[in-house]
Amino acid sequence: MDPAPGGPVSARPAPRLLTALAGGVPDATPVWFMRQAGRYQPQYRQLRTRYGMLELTNTPSLAAQVTVAPVRDLGVDAAILFSDIMVPVGPAGVDFEIREGVGPIVARPIRDAAGVAALREVEPARDLPEVLEAVERSVAALAGVPLIGFAGAPFTLASYLIEGRPSRQYIETKRLMWGDPLLWEALMRHLSRVVGAHLAAQAGAGASVLQVFDSWAGALSREDYTAQVAPHMRRLFAHLTPLGVPVIYFAVGASHLVEAMAATGPTALSVDWREPLGQVRRRLPPGMPLQGNLDPVALLAAWPSLIHQARTVVAEGGRQGFVFNLGHGILPTTDPETVRRLVQWVHDETASSRPDGGIRP
Repeated sequence: MDPAPGGPVSARPAPRLLTALAGGVPDATPVWFMRQAGRYQPQYRQLRTRYGMLELTNTPSLAAQVTVAPVRDLGVDAAILFSDIMVPVGPAGVDFEIREGVGPIVARPIRDAAGVAALREVEPARDLPEVLEAVERSVAALAGVPLIGFAGAPFTLASYLIEGRPSRQYIETKRLMWGDPLLWEALMRHLSRVVGAHLAAQAGAGASVLQVFDSWAGALSREDYTAQVAPHMRRLFAHLTPLGVPVIYFAVGASHLVEAMAATGPTALSVDWREPLGQVRRRLPPGMPLQGNLDPVALLAAWPSLIHQARTVVAEGGRQGFVFNLGHGILPTTDPETVRRLVQWVHDETASSRPDGGIRP
């Protein structure tokens, strides 16, 4: 299978990301960014003048091209597959579109037993061959640089399917969750199977890391998360564990859920910018790798302000079992050159060959 256009990316001497996710100390802190393949990149914006979002994700050569570009352009230590968390629910029978500036719009929200019963099982080899081909093409082009496969978590997917569009209050989601526990259980179990199959297939196609985006779990109380979501996450991570691939778990605005999320069984936890990493680490099991957590808006600030905040993140994260990332995705107005300079700064600042052997104060 042909790699993505542009020729292979030069391989790194060591897989920093994998070392960090194994709880080790790499030669420099690994860096990658959520949404590093996307709207802030000029080449991506050019592609979007010709192709829709789902058209890009469903065309393996284009998806691989977008996936690989940030590694070449920015020097990040991993690529993340260019796709969307809604992709696997299409073959399950959900009619949706990705509306520019809005997000996923579901034609017929699922709010009753008939809607849940109509959902189909998903077999990725049969139903999502274009995703698996995009993974294979990306892995071939990356030449040893890790590829991160991903999926939306069952709760976050459920919230889209029930609400029908992005929400702030999750009124219909909570109404169903509280009002019909058996139907909620059936929906979450089905989505857990869909997500598990989707992630396992990406790993089988060559992804060496997986990330689960539970973007909206922060809208739940600790009690609701523990009772209504955590059992399904434990089941999902138990399904993925035999693959031998590290799994990162991420949610926005979920500082109150750190212990509960960690207890579900992911390899690493990725957190947003709302709590210092040192405090988060003290709440995690000893040795659990951590990822985060620069505020994405910092990339829009003047360079001295950006580096001040980045230095705090690096110092709080430490050298062992830490991956530098943002607390959410790169914003569309971000300057790619700023991102590239930040990647180089983190690598230089944390390089084990530094004469002082550590991070500058």
